[in-house]
Amino acid sequence: MEEIASFILKSIGKIKRDQVEKMLKILEDAFYGDKRILVIGAGRSGLVGKAFAMRLMHLGYNAFVLGDTIVPRIGRSDVVIAISGSGRTRLVITAAEAAKNVGATIVALTTYPDSPLGKLADIVVEVPGRTKTAREEDYFARQILGIHEPLAPLGTLFEDTCMVFLDGIIVELMHRLGKTERELMERHTNIE
Repeated sequence: MEEIASFILKSIGKIKRDQVEKMLKILEDAFYGDKRILVIGAGRSGLVGKAFAMRLMHLGYNAFVLGDTIVPRIGRSDVVIAISGSGRTRLVITAAEAAKNVGATIVALTTYPDSPLGKLADIVVEVPGRTKTAREEDYFARQILGIHEPLAPLGTLFEDTCMVFLDGIIVELMHRLGKTERELMERHTNIE
């Protein structure tokens, strides 16, 4: 836990403020313009996306997650948040391409801005993280070779960093939109 928390803390200084501001501006405009937000991601990145979409809904956004049965038609004025550490996840790229073809604004969260997803996006927010593959599988072999990759497996550091980053986005949107925790609770499920 300390290693993961330490990585996230170090990541704060690496996330580019101008990218974050562009993302926030798009989300503010989407709120006031009553635009739809579609969040896409696969696997654990998809789970991070679902948590973000739920928080957006609590704020009053028309937020949806690709794969749910209630996803509406996405159009020119809508926003797609695409999450992929590698920027190469086929499902995410295919969905982002389809959204781009209808004129939606694509915001990509990825570690690799020059990836296929990064090149497709209107805005890229670079979120640090080790993605799925390491050059050397065995942790002790990596240490002997001087390859000091974190213990956290696969895309854990990207996903955890992305989750914390997106929670921070929600807090900032609460402030900018003048929303209170009480207002969020009014949209929280009451059937659990």
